[in-house]
Amino acid sequence: MNTANKLKIFNDPIYGFITIPNELIFDLIEHKYFQRLRRISQMGLSYLVYPGAHHTRFHHAIGCMYLMQKAVQVLRFKGVDISEEEEKALLAAILLHDIGHGPFSHAMEHSIVNGVSHEYISLQFMKALNEEFNGSLTLAIQIFKGDYHRKFMYQLISGQLDMDRVDYLKRDSFYTGVSEGNINSERIISMLNVVDDNLVVEEKGIYSVEKFLVARRLMYWQVFLHKTSLAAEQLLIRILKRAKQLHHNGKTLHASRALQFFLDNEIGVESFDNKILEIFSRLDDVDILSAMKEWQYHDDFVLSNLCKILLNRDLLKIKIKKKPVKEKKIIEHINQFINTHKVTEEEARYFVFSGLIENQAYYLDKQNIHILMKSGKIIDVAKASDQLNLKALSKPVTKYYLCYPKK
Repeated sequence: MNTANKLKIFNDPIYGFITIPNELIFDLIEHKYFQRLRRISQMGLSYLVYPGAHHTRFHHAIGCMYLMQKAVQVLRFKGVDISEEEEKALLAAILLHDIGHGPFSHAMEHSIVNGVSHEYISLQFMKALNEEFNGSLTLAIQIFKGDYHRKFMYQLISGQLDMDRVDYLKRDSFYTGVSEGNINSERIISMLNVVDDNLVVEEKGIYSVEKFLVARRLMYWQVFLHKTSLAAEQLLIRILKRAKQLHHNGKTLHASRALQFFLDNEIGVESFDNKILEIFSRLDDVDILSAMKEWQYHDDFVLSNLCKILLNRDLLKIKIKKKPVKEKKIIEHINQFINTHKVTEEEARYFVFSGLIENQAYYLDKQNIHILMKSGKIIDVAKASDQLNLKALSKPVTKYYLCYPKK
């Protein structure tokens, strides 16, 4: 295949035309591991609340790569030395940063695999691709892991003002229609600089950063932690948990081969090898949806009802409170459910449960966002800002929820 055919252009609804910068990026995008991201929804089940939120991880990864191209251009213009090899590695690392996500994004980390984070799986994919591409991802992996000596490169991929966050806030706000998340990504990127190998934002960009942090907080409450999507995600986790339980008790469940494998086996970090990675790469939203469509007719009361509730969007009621939910309240709802449906307490607990959610827009102790003042002094954005609420944004807010069936 000649190189000219690899100079493709994507038309992105957010940034317009995005060109593929080099052959390596083209080949990575073409790879089946990456193409799988077209079948994984970026926002899990949020489309049950925001009907437009059907965009995929594929969209998001391409957007992040575009923003990284812009960041490299800006930093080079300001005299930061970034070699071609480093640029290639940065683009590859940000392109693949989310490749380890399972179906419906976050729900899988708690059900299909045990305590294996998507970041860990992303790294396994990158290592496998590195073998296939004759070591051309070695530097990208170093940067992705934070092992490379130029710290700002890691901060561009995984920091509090990284290209990942800058893209998903703007993209998720666009597709949900929640305008509070619409940040000025171009302005933020054009204000970036590097001092002593650390990423900084020039003083003029402080208001854009404030807007970014406020947008992050609002998007969390309004979209990412929206109570209806929260209830839906919890249902999905319970559906897979129940399916696993039934499967272990010898009940027949129809599922795709890849999903069947994860129902059959308990997979944790220690057992996650290349063979399992290959099977994981065959999993996407379609496996889960088709399984639920099948399982809604299963003779198990719990599994069939959970699937119906989710497929038909006849979700559980969810109450959000500032204080932990009292056990007495949970028992009340459980007993009610047991009496109505003549089920065991264990079964009832699939439909009645509580938990907590946390929202913290800015972490004061984790790779802080530094502002470069005109005087040359560098200070933390929470100190540099004259907006009192940035201090407040760095305090975690915890809320508690209770889910139970509608009457």
